[in-house]
Amino acid sequence: MVIGAGGHAKIVVELARSCGFEVVGCLDADDTPRFVVGAPVIGRDDMASSLLSNGVRFAALGIGNNRVRERIGVELEALGFSLPALISPNAVVSPSAEVERGAIVMPGAVLNAECRIGPFGIVNTSASVDHDCRLGIAVHIAPGSRLAGSVIVGDRAMIGVGSAVAPGVSIGADAVLGAGATAIHDIPSNTVAVGTPARARATR
Repeated sequence: MVIGAGGHAKIVVELARSCGFEVVGCLDADDTPRFVVGAPVIGRDDMASSLLSNGVRFAALGIGNNRVRERIGVELEALGFSLPALISPNAVVSPSAEVERGAIVMPGAVLNAECRIGPFGIVNTSASVDHDCRLGIAVHIAPGSRLAGSVIVGDRAMIGVGSAVAPGVSIGADAVLGAGATAIHDIPSNTVAVGTPARARATR
């Protein structure tokens, strides 16, 4: 079962299949009957408990919003679902990297030595996370972005498309690093930082 039925859910459905899971369907706030890359939308999010009663044990999060993804992940685990880490066969993952429950690693991603991807995180298409990085809960590393070694990314932070983070820099919880930005200094929590070098332009 995949939660969500938008564009991100399409990728998660195909990722789950590539990891050997059968996707029985998607649940979404909009339960209009339709298909998500062949997986039927079978109801609203509140149907999860009935699917569990009918023998569905595994769930995946096809939701892009970090805060919502974390909330729903916690709710599904409380119901009794298992949220396995989904790692594309076409990702390059160090044997010493750690990918925690509910996280997803997309095709072309690279995870290097002793990095850790926290629960419900996303390492998206062709993004790279270098050695000793620490990613918190429900972080999103967007397509084509690059984290150098020993970067720390706080819970629910968003690292935008094609951005880069220099070695040892910390990105605070709930921060956003804009698309194409380069962080060479720490980015505070709850801020939006853009540009090269990235500077905080707004608070969230």
